[in-house]
Amino acid sequence: MKRDRLKHQLPGITNKIVATYGHCQVPLQHLEPTTLPSRHNVLQIIEILQEVIFPGYFGKKGLDSHSIKYHVGDSLETAYELLVMEIYSGIRHSCQLSQSVCESVCSHCEEVAENQTIKFLEKIPDLRHALATDVRAAYEGDPASRGYDEVIFSYPCIFAIMVYRLAHELHQQGVPLLPRMMTEFAHSKTGIDIHPGAVIGKYFFVDHGTGVVIGETTEIGDNVKLYQGVTLGALSFPRDESGRVIRGKKRHPTIEDEVVIYAGATVLGGDTIIGKGSVVGGNVWLTHSVPRRSKVLISDPQLIVDTLPGEKEAGVRATVVPN
Repeated sequence: MKRDRLKHQLPGITNKIVATYGHCQVPLQHLEPTTLPSRHNVLQIIEILQEVIFPGYFGKKGLDSHSIKYHVGDSLETAYELLVMEIYSGIRHSCQLSQSVCESVCSHCEEVAENQTIKFLEKIPDLRHALATDVRAAYEGDPASRGYDEVIFSYPCIFAIMVYRLAHELHQQGVPLLPRMMTEFAHSKTGIDIHPGAVIGKYFFVDHGTGVVIGETTEIGDNVKLYQGVTLGALSFPRDESGRVIRGKKRHPTIEDEVVIYAGATVLGGDTIIGKGSVVGGNVWLTHSVPRRSKVLISDPQLIVDTLPGEKEAGVRATVVPN
């Protein structure tokens, strides 16, 4: 089969594609001398830090009390080099956008990247303590769990929360691009979408997890449990006089300590506060605050239970189950 009889048309198509560069409504190309952060390297950073946080569970096996220090040291050295490079790419891109003239290499951006990297890596011990509470919350909150090993190895929420806690620290430090790249990777892998700007306390558990959405300005206290399909979102987006979205405002709800939110519930609005110890039932749509120790449920729907046509013809009676 001939496959090249139309190849002569490719140069013309190439010219048409290149002609769109710089002429779309938004830039869909990056042709600057400084590269953007590498998605491959960012995912490698996540893998390395996952090994450091959960040694023996992921990556190198057979570690003991004598070899762990050398393994962690080697891992951190690799993570340091990758983080400096990728943080530099992120802040250098922002620097170029704000300056009309800039050098191909910026020593100031390099220094900032190194300082940001060390500042971030110094937080790993505290992050491990926080994640230990999340693992415990998952084990104690799920009667199907057989132990901490199972939770660490297999629960998607632990991976999503780990990536969130790492990304949140970078977000707090003002590092551009990397935090969202990290949490969106966890989102694609687990179905749990946590914005790195959200503030989440200890002992956090997302049961099953798929479809959970936690917006940028959400605040979550300690000992909070969410089920699948929960949305903590924005009720509306404030806009300026030109109709453009105003960024940086509190748009997402506040969930206080010891709250449980069941599957499919939607809680919206920056002024919405779910009081301490409350329970929000499945499929609830909530756009206003509730006091502490509240139980929020929807009315039972009317159920109609009927038999299939074939069963009716066979003389089987319909059974109605009272709600």
